[in-house]
Amino acid sequence: MALFKAMFFALVALFTSYASAVAPLVVKGADFVNSIDDTRFQIIGVAYQPGGSSGFNPGSGIDPLSDASVCLRDAVLMQRLGVNAIRVYNLDPDLDHTDCANIFNAAGIYMILDVNSPLPNQSLNRGAPWESYSSDYMQRVFKVVQDFMVFNNTLGFFSGNEVINEDSVPEVPAYIRAVTRDMKDYISAQSPRAIPVGYSAADVRPLLMGTFNFMSCGLSNETSSKIDFFGLNSYSWCGDATFQSSGYDVLVSDFSNTTIPIFFSEYGCNNVSPRIFSEVGTLYGPKMTPVFSGGLIYEYSEEPNNYGLVNLNDNGTVSILVDYDNLRKQYDDLDVGLLEKANATATSLTPPNCATSLLSGANFTKSFDLPARPDGVDDLIKKGVDGTSSTSNEAVTDTKPNQTVYATNGQEISGLQLNVLEWDQSNLPGNNTSGTTPSSPSGSTTSSGSSPSKTNAAPRVDDVKFGSLLMGAVGAGIYLQL
Repeated sequence: MALFKAMFFALVALFTSYASAVAPLVVKGADFVNSIDDTRFQIIGVAYQPGGSSGFNPGSGIDPLSDASVCLRDAVLMQRLGVNAIRVYNLDPDLDHTDCANIFNAAGIYMILDVNSPLPNQSLNRGAPWESYSSDYMQRVFKVVQDFMVFNNTLGFFSGNEVINEDSVPEVPAYIRAVTRDMKDYISAQSPRAIPVGYSAADVRPLLMGTFNFMSCGLSNETSSKIDFFGLNSYSWCGDATFQSSGYDVLVSDFSNTTIPIFFSEYGCNNVSPRIFSEVGTLYGPKMTPVFSGGLIYEYSEEPNNYGLVNLNDNGTVSILVDYDNLRKQYDDLDVGLLEKANATATSLTPPNCATSLLSGANFTKSFDLPARPDGVDDLIKKGVDGTSSTSNEAVTDTKPNQTVYATNGQEISGLQLNVLEWDQSNLPGNNTSGTTPSSPSGSTTSSGSSPSKTNAAPRVDDVKFGSLLMGAVGAGIYLQL
């Protein structure tokens, strides 16, 4: 069966390569690796949830990856920024995502997708996970997987986001491993290729290593429940911090023996604004690349919590924020050769056997016994679920967004265009240099452009924001807490 699936996918790749900019990624030890040329892949990404979790409304017929016109606009701006991956939190599996997936694919941008949502019965209940772990819940999870498993640029799925914290009951980790197991078994049964499944954790240091060890260790009787990658939502580097003052040195030390890819599933503290993103050079530099596989800046669009790189205005126009320009400069200075260099030692690692000695923190069960599947889930895995998935990666011919985009000086950017990459290429900083911006007219303001409509954003300030680092981190966590 494994040989058949490998041959099948090879044929799919052969006959759709004319439309495919990216090659599927695979996990080898602690690295993401290009499945064609074995180069290492480091995530240079952004979180992408226009409107925020409060704007997620399945009845509206719209989600972040359902409107091709919006996706083209944002893919161009992300490609120009230097991004090669997005994280999308809330998706409606009953919508058709073909066009958007193909647009981001053509741009060389991978997708990391959460399978849960903030709506009732669509995520694990951290207070009573046995009540939410049901056949109906898993069917919803499988529909998201079904919808996106055919696309080359689907990098992976998150089985949970910040479910384990100080308020979660000790049984929660076992239920997350159960959901991970079910997702991986569904992918094995229904997908033409293996797709990694991981977990996104809160940066709660007393629970962090226990969470990582519980989720990533090897169970001989549940081989598919181990996560394939680990994401960390961390906001510990603020303003002009350092490797030591931010605690990044501690993270590198703690995760130095990882056997799976680790990356920041959210980062980008905004306690100091505008953000200068001085952590980027360190994250993608020699101190961290031996352990970390990059990260995703929080977040693309400006929402009331003031983490945005761009303003999405009500009239469809976009206003670039200073944070976007600052981040682009940081990305442009990266050593791309260093990022793609494979590490033979990292790719040959195997996970440790699960043992209670690996656990730490008060919120962990001391047992690695996982809950049995709810009635009906085995049949869903065997027979599959109804979905809206496409059957191939399709070519993108419309490459020019029709929305107006304003630069930080308030002037319209002309000539923006998607750079459709060749087969087996992912986006890198500098791949898209489209767009020309005139200088500001004498005496004009430089903040609002040509009177765009109101935005979702709260007013920004240019000095230290109110609240502590903890509040910044908690605010982001609450915003997309499942």
